[in-house]
Amino acid sequence: MDNLKWAIIGPGNIAAEFAAALQEMNGTLYAVGSRSLEKARDFAKQYGAEKAYGNYSEMLQDAEIDVVYISTPHSNHYEYIMESLRNHKHVLCEKAITVNSKQLQEIVHLAEENGLVVAEAMTLYHMPLYKRLRQIVDEGKIGPLKMIQVSFGSHKEYDVTNRFFSKDLAGGALLDIGTYALSFARFFLSKQPHEILTTVKPFETGVDEQSGIILKNDVDELAVISLTMRAKMPKRGVVAGELGFITVDNFPRASAATIQYLDGTLETIEAGETAKALQYEIEDMQRYIAGRSRETLDLSVDVMDIMSRVREQWGIKYSFE
Repeated sequence: MDNLKWAIIGPGNIAAEFAAALQEMNGTLYAVGSRSLEKARDFAKQYGAEKAYGNYSEMLQDAEIDVVYISTPHSNHYEYIMESLRNHKHVLCEKAITVNSKQLQEIVHLAEENGLVVAEAMTLYHMPLYKRLRQIVDEGKIGPLKMIQVSFGSHKEYDVTNRFFSKDLAGGALLDIGTYALSFARFFLSKQPHEILTTVKPFETGVDEQSGIILKNDVDELAVISLTMRAKMPKRGVVAGELGFITVDNFPRASAATIQYLDGTLETIEAGETAKALQYEIEDMQRYIAGRSRETLDLSVDVMDIMSRVREQWGIKYSFE
């Protein structure tokens, strides 16, 4: 499936990184769509795309396109994913894949109905390190899983006009950085949490500025998540079992982790390269399409369900919901 014809919706910074990764893999970037035809043409010229469109709907009607990569703000992911699916395109979409679980369930239903693949470009799902760490946990090397701790703090400059703080654009820490932390937790939890305890400090615009979230599933595994977008904190995930714990620093695109066992012995696990994060996403997406797989989509569904339940407890609802 290395002959797939890709199209990009939203040629911004992350899309440029994605297009470069596709070039590195000798993939085919066939089309670029933007609200600005000039911007689309510039991007297409830089990355060797055959076609440029100044209208998303027009681009998605192009029968030559096999798969669409969506890198717009998450507030309009649902709209563009649904239109892509209606035009019989597979979709790889940036995080957060939607803003609520209702949107994602509709997407899953339409994709299944049309025999199409949808996946979230959540880097850690695709990094080789995490596939190795999952195997290590499943093999019981750290014993039965007990506790997960995840922290992620990003300092966004004070600017009420920025999309990060906009309720109209589904701003807030949860959907911007919290989706990484919750994806880390859900990746290692053996079952979906059924119990959620959470508290939030809202920003003045009504979005979540910082929060604490505790998750528990029916096999008594716990996860504790700390989020803020007005203070820097380590991007650190810890997975603890009865026999030791795994620490992953800078976890979204990590290529190394450490295991500390009860006797103090340290082991370093290395796999993959941080610089190739988007190449791993492309490789997995090609594999999913070849096998019509929803391998990581189920994780995305679970994470979106958690985030929707968290926001429901907070009483934070976006203006377009």
